[in-house]
Amino acid sequence: MSSSTAPSGLSPLTDAAPLSLCAREPHVPADRLVAEMVPPPRFDAVRFATYIPDPGQPSQTEAVRVLEDFSAGLGGAPSAGSARRGFLGFGKGRNKKTARGRAPAGPRGVYLDGGYGVGKTHLLASLWHATEAEPARKAFGTFVELTNLVGALGFQKTVETLSGHRLLCIDEFELDDPGDTVLVSTLLGRLVDEGVALAATSNTLPGKLGEGRFAAADFLREIQGLSARFRTLRIDGEDYRHRGLPEAPAPYSDEQVTKAAHTTGNASLDDFPQLLDHLARLHPSRYGALTDGVAAVCLTGVRPVPDQSTALRLVVLADRLYDREVPVLASGLPFDRLFSEEMLNGGYRKKYFRAISRLTALARDAKGFVETA
Repeated sequence: MSSSTAPSGLSPLTDAAPLSLCAREPHVPADRLVAEMVPPPRFDAVRFATYIPDPGQPSQTEAVRVLEDFSAGLGGAPSAGSARRGFLGFGKGRNKKTARGRAPAGPRGVYLDGGYGVGKTHLLASLWHATEAEPARKAFGTFVELTNLVGALGFQKTVETLSGHRLLCIDEFELDDPGDTVLVSTLLGRLVDEGVALAATSNTLPGKLGEGRFAAADFLREIQGLSARFRTLRIDGEDYRHRGLPEAPAPYSDEQVTKAAHTTGNASLDDFPQLLDHLARLHPSRYGALTDGVAAVCLTGVRPVPDQSTALRLVVLADRLYDREVPVLASGLPFDRLFSEEMLNGGYRKKYFRAISRLTALARDAKGFVETA
């Protein structure tokens, strides 16, 4: 492998020793958490125009139209017909506060309901980009990142920090932890009262795409008093990450992974079980910083995760790697064998399926630099 044949996005080759994620213990100040509430690098360039609806799924085309109208109601570039329909299609003026300074009682948010891999995050990030407001007045983050922000700033400070925003986008809204759900629901209620518009995504389960209304019902029930503020958009389709693509590469040998780590600039090399142990010593809010400057993650000895706590930490790391487009090269077992059948059939199964999908995509991204090593 030579620098001229390095895959797109990877650093030139080097003889320097690889990095180690296990050697890193980053400190993440609260102001960085706030500053990073923008679409991640993977979704920095996406727009409504770059979303390619599946011709066989009209709900995808409809979602683009409704979200374009949503952004127009918030001050974004208007789409055809948005001036007639007004905010979220419910009539003009719904995006304005009442005379008492409170938000109107009508819909003030949109919830994207659908399976993983149908482009919900692409659409959510496109909404953020299309909304005409300074980056400091619109925020984008996952449900986990939002709870991390509350943990770092405190509830009232978080309300004060976000209350001046025009839009808050929440990706991968989770209903798994009742305490976190109540916390975020209360936070969103306070923000809506301050006039902040909301947009959120979540997932239905593989094989359950025909039952998406149940997922939407769960979401609306858990946010309780906020349910009337959301319009639900159903987005059907198959996982685009694997639509028409070749099978993910099989795991490589320890020798291949180690060689690639040593010959790829800014690659990290870690033993998988040791990395899992290291994650247990770091708060998940620091996992993004853990990958700062890393061009590729190389892992040896991938094996099934031993317990649910470890599995959930791995899910967060997989999300941060995917957001940052960091390829993952691994030896050991394939990623679809990371989680036990019990886990895949349990309450956190949607997270595990998402992690498998994303790690598989990142493994495909890493395939080239091993083949030419």
